[in-house]
Amino acid sequence: MNTLHTLRSQFLAGDYTPTQAVEASLKVIAEKNDDINAFLHVYEEAAAEAKLATAQYMQQGDKAPVLLGIPIAVKNNILVKGKKATGASKILEDYTAVYDATIIKRLKAAGAIIVGDTNLDEFAMGGSTENSAFGVTKNPHDTNRVPGGSSGGSAAAVAMGAVPAAIGTDTGGSVRQPASFCGLVGFKSTYGAVSRYGLMAMGSSLDQAGPLTNSVADAELLHTVMAGVDEMDATTIDTDTYPEVSVKDSYTFGVPKSFMKDGVDADVMEVFEAHVASLKAAGHTVKEIELPLFEKGLAAYYIVMPAEVSSNLARYDGIRSGLSADGDTLLDVYEQSRSQGFGAEVKRRILLGTHVLSSGYYDAYYGKAELARKMMREELAEGFQ
Repeated sequence: MNTLHTLRSQFLAGDYTPTQAVEASLKVIAEKNDDINAFLHVYEEAAAEAKLATAQYMQQGDKAPVLLGIPIAVKNNILVKGKKATGASKILEDYTAVYDATIIKRLKAAGAIIVGDTNLDEFAMGGSTENSAFGVTKNPHDTNRVPGGSSGGSAAAVAMGAVPAAIGTDTGGSVRQPASFCGLVGFKSTYGAVSRYGLMAMGSSLDQAGPLTNSVADAELLHTVMAGVDEMDATTIDTDTYPEVSVKDSYTFGVPKSFMKDGVDADVMEVFEAHVASLKAAGHTVKEIELPLFEKGLAAYYIVMPAEVSSNLARYDGIRSGLSADGDTLLDVYEQSRSQGFGAEVKRRILLGTHVLSSGYYDAYYGKAELARKMMREELAEGFQ
């Protein structure tokens, strides 16, 4: 199991080189991707970039950028200049990105070598990576099972050993859930910590990019590289927005037991309880807390998210962006382009979102969901007290 920190140490010691690392990465992709379908596109120029990185280590040593020469993969709803950015949708099958997303700029500046982009549920809508227009992604640990989603391609890329880390996007669990399915670390940061500029929008008030890695330390490193204020994204927050927490010998942990009483497998609860016991044994305080409103969370999510989907995907109309189908009238072009370009799950969410935003239903559904969301934030803040 390679980690970013291990590779960095090997590069600095001269025991291994970026050239060897990228060659190994491309070899694994060539051997396994036809079966797993984690990658949609492989960037062959990565090998030349690795040779340059190898030479740079010889010149700079430990002063070299922190991710120099390390191969990574990125989800195909994140723009990489000059590369196909499809969002795993037929409607963007031929789109080539004309600029780098902010997080891609930052990863490149830190020396990372992007070896390819990964499969996903179309426009990040799904939890299994079965909703891609370009085929299902399989779980490398058991190809009869799914890798989770929507960042299943990124999770599978790491789990099959092609890369030590990958980037996904998380709206309602789309990094964390595939990380769980594939035995990895998945992290969704505080909203606004990472720029969304250059990410295809699904739910704008929910989306965040995050790392999938083999260790917590690697997740922290990638997040640190990607995070920070971006003038191209007004929702980004400064690193000093929240006060730095001093390290203490003991902490108080809240456990919302009633929230977990339904829908959790017995073996999962057993592992959870073991972790709680280990916290107590280490001298920490564990308190049971109540979050009664959180049972409304899923219902609120499935109103807010489709509403934002409906708004964000309106741009793909056959005129301004994406696939343009022939039609006798302008309405025909709209209908045919969207019917042919979008998959079934995307259509379902657009229909639901359009409904809850329509006249007569906006206040009854969307307004109430946003109110529930506000009250849940307040409830959580109270719990942290």
